[in-house]
Amino acid sequence: MALREIVLIGDDVLRKKARRVRVFDEKLHELLDDMLETLEHAAGVGLAAPQVGVSERVVVIRLPDDEEEYGPDAGVLYELVNPEIIKASRETVMGIEGCLSIPNYYGEVERSVELVVRAQDRYGNEFRVKPRDWLARVFQHEIDHLDGILYIDRTDKVWKVGEEPDAVEEPGTAPAAE
Repeated sequence: MALREIVLIGDDVLRKKARRVRVFDEKLHELLDDMLETLEHAAGVGLAAPQVGVSERVVVIRLPDDEEEYGPDAGVLYELVNPEIIKASRETVMGIEGCLSIPNYYGEVERSVELVVRAQDRYGNEFRVKPRDWLARVFQHEIDHLDGILYIDRTDKVWKVGEEPDAVEEPGTAPAAE
């Protein structure tokens, strides 16, 4: 396993639709392992392959181990290859999001409360997962990355870490690579 550099906003790979994975081999396994190590090192909860400069439909998600706060999803690793949201609840909720590719900024984004996601594992086996609440938000955020969508495209409220949310900046201009 190896740490990979996290690509920052402004890099074209973040705005491209990622390619579907067709070969489930050691190279894919290495990417998944490296992404998990990079995610843990960055203290994030989700990472999409475009964020490490690889335009493939691959995501890793791992919530912190705190069962009191995160319930049964705490510490569970999700490796998603070619994930698709096949059902999203009509019920939505606003929430705060940040992104490892847009450091030091946060935004308020509306997301579905519950999903059904179809994906493949590192060996190509298809499975489904039904994330709810905050985990569903993380799934939506990371799957958006695979389509070249950033959370700043889904909000009109963006602020810098340390500022009050009322100190809103324009979403298309505020987060620049630092």
